[in-house]
Amino acid sequence: MNNLEPIRPTRTPAFERRLAKRYRAERNFRLMGMSAIAFSVAVLIFLLGNMLVNGVGGFQRAELEVPINFAESGLTGDEISLSAPSAVQVLEMQGLAEIVHFYAEEALGKEGADQLSDQAWRDVAAALTSDPALIEQSEPVVFNLPASSDLASGLAGEGSPNMQALASSLADQGKLAENWDWAFLSRSDATSPQAVGIWGALKGSILTMLVTLVLAFPIGTLAALYLEEYAPKNRWTDLIEVSINNLAAVPSIIFGLLGLAVFLTIFPNLRSAPLIGGMTLALMTMPVIVISGRNAIKAVPPSIRDGALAVGASPVQVVFHHVLPLALPGMLTGTIIGMARALGETAPLLLIGMRAFVATPPVDFTSPATVLPVQIFLWSDEIDRGFVERTSAAIVVLLLFLLVMNSIAIYLRNKFEKTW
Repeated sequence: MNNLEPIRPTRTPAFERRLAKRYRAERNFRLMGMSAIAFSVAVLIFLLGNMLVNGVGGFQRAELEVPINFAESGLTGDEISLSAPSAVQVLEMQGLAEIVHFYAEEALGKEGADQLSDQAWRDVAAALTSDPALIEQSEPVVFNLPASSDLASGLAGEGSPNMQALASSLADQGKLAENWDWAFLSRSDATSPQAVGIWGALKGSILTMLVTLVLAFPIGTLAALYLEEYAPKNRWTDLIEVSINNLAAVPSIIFGLLGLAVFLTIFPNLRSAPLIGGMTLALMTMPVIVISGRNAIKAVPPSIRDGALAVGASPVQVVFHHVLPLALPGMLTGTIIGMARALGETAPLLLIGMRAFVATPPVDFTSPATVLPVQIFLWSDEIDRGFVERTSAAIVVLLLFLLVMNSIAIYLRNKFEKTW
């Protein structure tokens, strides 16, 4: 048997040039991909860094140091009365606001006391209701109370020269400082940047997202199962599929108009309620869940269905005991995308009235409320310079809320993920 040597291609100069060109194109493509990733990471780091730097100031506020001697103030009350729901109103009737201003004038002078926030006495009232024993102390109790917006601007080097001079003088005396304002996370909206908080909008977002999830996920999942496993293939199902694909690309404000025309017509007394907001956002989120759910169901191998049918499972058991558990991680991926989009929406919620000034957190799903994106939009439109830092702090809270929500969804997706 003859030994045949393999035929080797002749590497001509033209061949070498073409080969070098292909290698060069591959290197350039890889370089462009790495450059795009590096640019995206740099932009993300710049965005997050800018938000964090500005947001740090939003978690601080200018506070004046005011010592108050409750034994000499004339205030009365015991643990029972100060723990009652009407304790703040009782303290207000006893003249707590005037007492706070009197001691502020003693500590800061008249000019400094006039720059104390109008609602500073409420911080003192909150301290008394949380610790009634303070009212019986004979020694002065030192409070850090919010300053006015003008004095806060002066401390930041803005505003009128007189206010900057006053702020500098009080700061040099140790009576004015920027302190961490953790109560920002527990207060609601207010007219002054020194008194605003994010809890009302955060609770409104939580309630709205719960309604959205409860409505959109089961309905979208069942719709995907029906269209993929049970619906006959005809012109009507083709029309439904095209409609769902088109709904996923409809601008969000259209869903706001739909919620305004339908939901507020049926429930006219629930304007700006989380229930209406959640129902509106559920309409917007549902097409995304249906599309991702159908793709996840298609990805389940036919052998899973055939094996289940071969051992005697009914078609319904095949779908709910085998197909659905395997497709659930993919469905949760679509749910994450849809819920993240819903959390950041502003336009549809503005149309249903969730831009109202809400000074107290919502009690339930039917209470007036606002949400974090709308609250950020409203604060960014304020004239007062102090709202700029508060807006950045609210954005940080929104990003953290989104991170927590997505982390929970990713954990559930990984928990239910199965391999075959």
